Amino acid sequence: MLSWDEEVSSAPAPRQPQQAPLGDTGLNQAAAAEPQADAESLAKRVNADDKRIINGKTDVNQLVPFKYKWAWDKYLAGCANHWMPQEVNMQRDIELWKNPNGLTDDERRLVKRNLGFFVTADSLAANNIVLGTYRHITAPECRQYLLRQAFEEAIHTHAYQYIVESLGLDEGEIFNAYNEVKSIRDKDEFLIPFINTLTDPAFTTGTVENDQKLLKSLIVFACLMEGLFFYVGFTQILALGRQNKMMGAAEQYQYILRDESMHCNFGIDLINTIKMENPQLWTAAFREEIKALFLKAVDLEYAYAEDTMPRGVLGLNAPMFKGYLRFIANRRAQQIGLEQLFAQEENPFPWMSEMIDLKKERNFFETRVIEYQTGGALNWE
Repeated sequence: MLSWDEEVSSAPAPRQPQQAPLGDTGLNQAAAAEPQADAESLAKRVNADDKRIINGKTDVNQLVPFKYKWAWDKYLAGCANHWMPQEVNMQRDIELWKNPNGLTDDERRLVKRNLGFFVTADSLAANNIVLGTYRHITAPECRQYLLRQAFEEAIHTHAYQYIVESLGLDEGEIFNAYNEVKSIRDKDEFLIPFINTLTDPAFTTGTVENDQKLLKSLIVFACLMEGLFFYVGFTQILALGRQNKMMGAAEQYQYILRDESMHCNFGIDLINTIKMENPQLWTAAFREEIKALFLKAVDLEYAYAEDTMPRGVLGLNAPMFKGYLRFIANRRAQQIGLEQLFAQEENPFPWMSEMIDLKKERNFFETRVIEYQTGGALNWE
């Protein structure tokens, strides 16, 4: 074994052959040793202008050169916003839940209905990305974001499981709610056909009919699932947090809302870029189909609001959400180039807009986020 304390051997070192200085001749010899790409290989290099969101012919394994820089920027933002559920202290929630007088029966119903929807909703979203959407998107920078989004869906499912476990809820009841509670089952049954379309191994893009099916699925998930179906539940749990109840759960929901807002925005950018690159898809008949889906989604989410708040709770009631859902539906419709679906609707919960922005020192739950970056940077006071 080599020891740095040992004496250096006195044996003469072997003589190295003298090397000629590397002049022009040496450079030429070195260059000649480098394998040269032939014309056919060079022709396969990706030109950013040739990229397409769907039906692209460029190599999906070559991330750069970028064409869709907005997708890469959202990927970087998602990475910067990384968090994990275990970083949130649930002790106060546990004590409140175990206290017979800590929450009313209506508040407990609201929490359990919330978790009953969300524990499987993000799994549906992840399946739709991993098994469907990803393989039909041919822009690698968009695929990169979808990979990050799928991971975030896993974190969200983990967060809901963490809340269920922390509170000691009946896992069978909560995780089977999407089969047993009608207002939850109806929303999921609305979504599942659009998942099945994209996850069908025989489904391929390349025709107007199938490209419209893909576009419709993207609209349903970005605008109606993540952009509408989540908002009654988010508002309810965040309203609890504003009243100093279930604050650990509310903090996690705030993080999830921040993520889902970015998912929604990415999906809308994706939709609008597909429309721009494939204007033949955006027909009058197709737009009418999308409007009908928007109206159906508003009805389903309002039915969920009535089910979760049959008597009103936290100063909220189901009728308040009718206006809110119409306001959101109008916004989503306009974001993808449709006209407003409902006249003169205003946001009854303006504080929800502030909840989406975590880049502030103090949130509504009286905890201080020093930096919403990686888990190691989180410091809760």
